[in-house]
Amino acid sequence: MKQLTVIIVNYNVRYFIEQAIVSVKNACKSINYQIIVVDNASQDDSVALIKEKFPEVKLIENKENVGFGKANNQAIKIAESEYILLLNPDTVLQEDTITVCVDFMEKEQKCGAIGVKMIDGKGKFLPESKRSLPTPFVAFSKMSGLSALFPKSEKFGKYHLGYLDKDKNHEVEVLSGAFMFFRAKLLKEIGGFDEDYFMYGEDIDLSYQVLKKGYKNYYLATTSIIHYKGESTKKGSLNYVKVFYEAMLIFAKKHFTPQQAKLYSIAIYFAIFFKGFSSLFFSFIRKIALPFFDFLFSYGILNLLTHLWASKVKEVENYYPTTFYTLILPFYSLAWVLSNLISGGYEKPYRINKILKGVLFGTLIIAAIYGFLPEHLRFSRAIILLGAVFTGTAMLFNRLIYNIIVNKKFLFELANNSRIVIVGEKQEAKRALGLLQDSVDNLNFIGFVGANGTKETDFLGDFKSLEDIVSLYQIDEIVFCNKNISSQNIINTMTVLGSNLNYKILPEDSMSIIGSNSKNTAGDLYAIDVNLKIAGQRAKVLKRSFDVIFSLFLLLLFPIAVFFVKEKAGFFKNIFSVLIGEKTWVGYTPNNSDTYKLPKLKAGVVSPFIVFDNKKAINSHKINLLYAKNYSVFDDLRIVFKGFAFLGQA
Repeated sequence: MKQLTVIIVNYNVRYFIEQAIVSVKNACKSINYQIIVVDNASQDDSVALIKEKFPEVKLIENKENVGFGKANNQAIKIAESEYILLLNPDTVLQEDTITVCVDFMEKEQKCGAIGVKMIDGKGKFLPESKRSLPTPFVAFSKMSGLSALFPKSEKFGKYHLGYLDKDKNHEVEVLSGAFMFFRAKLLKEIGGFDEDYFMYGEDIDLSYQVLKKGYKNYYLATTSIIHYKGESTKKGSLNYVKVFYEAMLIFAKKHFTPQQAKLYSIAIYFAIFFKGFSSLFFSFIRKIALPFFDFLFSYGILNLLTHLWASKVKEVENYYPTTFYTLILPFYSLAWVLSNLISGGYEKPYRINKILKGVLFGTLIIAAIYGFLPEHLRFSRAIILLGAVFTGTAMLFNRLIYNIIVNKKFLFELANNSRIVIVGEKQEAKRALGLLQDSVDNLNFIGFVGANGTKETDFLGDFKSLEDIVSLYQIDEIVFCNKNISSQNIINTMTVLGSNLNYKILPEDSMSIIGSNSKNTAGDLYAIDVNLKIAGQRAKVLKRSFDVIFSLFLLLLFPIAVFFVKEKAGFFKNIFSVLIGEKTWVGYTPNNSDTYKLPKLKAGVVSPFIVFDNKKAINSHKINLLYAKNYSVFDDLRIVFKGFAFLGQA
C-alpha cells in the first residue's frame, strides 16, 4: 500500500497541471506515492500532455464534466494509501509540503485533515486558507460586507478567521478545497464529497464532516503553496455567483435547523440577486465605458470642428445640413470606435500603435465610402482628416486617464515595457530567455541572476542579492527557473518582495513559463497562450469571420473556382464544413506531436506549411508557433490563395 495518493481534478488547465505534477513529484521524493488525475472532459489537450510527459500518472478520462466532487470521489474509491491529498491543478507545492503534513498527522492523532498557507500568483496571502463554518451570522457578516470592514474582529471577521495569525498553525473549522490532506481511512468512511455540490461548497461540507466524526482540522503555516486561483473558473462571473451561493443553500438545508435554513435561504437569494445584478452592471460598465467615452469625445470634437469650419472657413453659420450632424458625424465616430475594436485598441495593456492603427483603418473606411457617395453628399474631406487627428488624440487621452486612475501611474505602453530578470543557472536561464524571445515582442530583458551562489561574469548578481537587484534596476517582473531554484525559495521570495512585482515560473523540462498577475485572473502563459495572437478573443473572432466570409465568397464563385481545385468533390464539402464550424480554412501543420502545446484550432483544410518552398529544411512546430504568434487575417488570405488548388483535400 502506498503512503500517499495525490488526487487532481483537471478541467482545461493543461499548463498549470503540468507545473502542479512536477511540484508534487519534487515534494514526494521521500514518500511512496501515486498520482491520480481525473480529467473532466477537457478540450485543451490536457490528456495528451499528461500521457506524453507523465506516463506514470493514473489517468481517469471522463466523457463529460461530472463536477469537482464526483470526479474526486472516482479517484478516492480506487486510492489505496494511508493518506490522500486532494489538490487543485493550479497549485505549486513547496518541496517540504508533503513531509510537513505527514509528520503533523503522525504527531496529532486527532487531526483528520490539514490545509496549508496559500499565496496567489502575486505573492499575496489567500485568506481562504483558513475559514470557519458559514453559520447564519457568519454568512450575514460576509455577505453584508461587515467582515471586510472588520477583518480582525472575532465577531465580524470570523469567515476568514482574520483575527488568527496567518503565520502560525491553528485548529480551524474549514479548509480550502485547493489543498486538503486527509487520513485516507477517515475520508473513505465519510464517503468523500457530497455530490449534490457541483463545484463550490463541497470543501466546507467535507470539512464539517471531519468535525462531526470527532476529528480536528488544522491550518499549517509551516509550509506554503502557490494557488493561482481562478484558472479553472472565472471568479467574477455571474455563473460563479449563482453556483457559489446555491452551494451555500445546499449546505444550509443539510446542516441547519429548518428555521435557520429558511432565514439563510432568504439571505442567500438576496445575495444572489444583489451580487448578480452588481456583477452584470459593473461588467457591462467596464466593457462599454471606454468605447462610449471615445465615441462621446469624437462626436463632440467633430461637432465643434464642423461649427468652426462652417463659421470661420465657409463663413456660413448653417453651411452643413442637420442630417450631417445627426447621421454623418455619428457614423464617423462609430467607424473609428469599431475600427479600434478590430485593431486591438481596447485590449489591455493599451498601446499607442494599436490605437493609431485603428484610427487610420477607420479613416480609410470613411474615405472609401465618401468616394462612392454622390457629389451633393460629400460634405467635407477636411472634417474627416481633422476629425481623425483629434479623435486619435482623444482616444490616447482617455487611456492615459485610465492608467492614472486605475494603475496609479502616468504611463503609456508603446509595447511590453516590463523590465524582466531571469533567475537560474546559465543553461536553464538561457532556455527561459529563448522562450521569452519566441513569444514576447520588444522584450525588455535586463539580465540574468544566478541561482544557488552561481557566479557568472555576464550575470547581474546571485540569488542572495535579488532584492537589491530589483531595487537597483527597477525590475517589474521575475522569471524563476524551477530546475535551479526550489519552490520554497520562490515562494519565500514572492512573499518578501511583495505584490508590486509580477512573478513567472519555468518548470523543469517545460516549454511554458507560467504565472498569474492577479488572484482573480487566468495565468499568463508567456511561452504559449497569452502572447500568441491567435489565442486572443479578437483573433478568434477575426479568424471565424474570415472562414465564414471566404466560404460564402467561394460559394458565390463556385462555378468558376471549382476549376482551379484538384479535388472538386472535397472542395464543396470543405466549404460547408468550414461554414458550420467543423473545420477552419487554415490550421496547424499536420503530423506534429507538439500541437497540443499551442492554442487549439479546428482541423485545417490547408496549413502555413504550404507557403514555404524548401519544406524539408523547415521544423513544422516552428512554423505553427510563428503562425500562432503573428496571426493575422492577411496570413490566412495569403495561405489559402497560395494553396488554392488544395482546398478540396480531406
